Amino acid sequence: MGVSDIPAVHEIERLSFNAPWPPYAFEQELANNRLAHYIVARSGERVVGFAGVWLMADEAHVTTFGVHPDARRQGIGLRMMLALLELSLEMHAARMTLEVRVSNEAAQALYRRFGFVMVGRRKRYYTDDGEDALIMSTSELDGPSMQTLLMVERARLAPPGAETEL
Repeated sequence: MGVSDIPAVHEIERLSFNAPWPPYAFEQELANNRLAHYIVARSGERVVGFAGVWLMADEAHVTTFGVHPDARRQGIGLRMMLALLELSLEMHAARMTLEVRVSNEAAQALYRRFGFVMVGRRKRYYTDDGEDALIMSTSELDGPSMQTLLMVERARLAPPGAETEL
């Protein structure tokens, strides 16, 4: 993600979340947070998804993840999650964690596909409506089970002529 991507990212935020991050938050993350790493997914020139991760000690923590409503159910989220996991491995993270709304079953299914399991719950985590968050985490990223899972997903997500790039 670059600064020039922020307007498109903010539009996806606004369409996807009740309490979207303001554009300046992304500007600050990109300019000043050495722990932060953000990616975007493009279809042609259009930004259709974005995701971010912080590397804290040996843990990669997913901070944000969104796909434009018009581009959902097309494998973009799958490709972004694979890219975040591979980025986390490159940064030598031991595992990845995230919070997800209890009601967001589609996101939970995506995360489970990539080996995330529920490890806890944060009561009234979301400030917009007080909804609880599930804390989900992977096993060791460099362990055999995660490496096998990543190999399988790489093969599934690498069809010839894929149109979305990260």
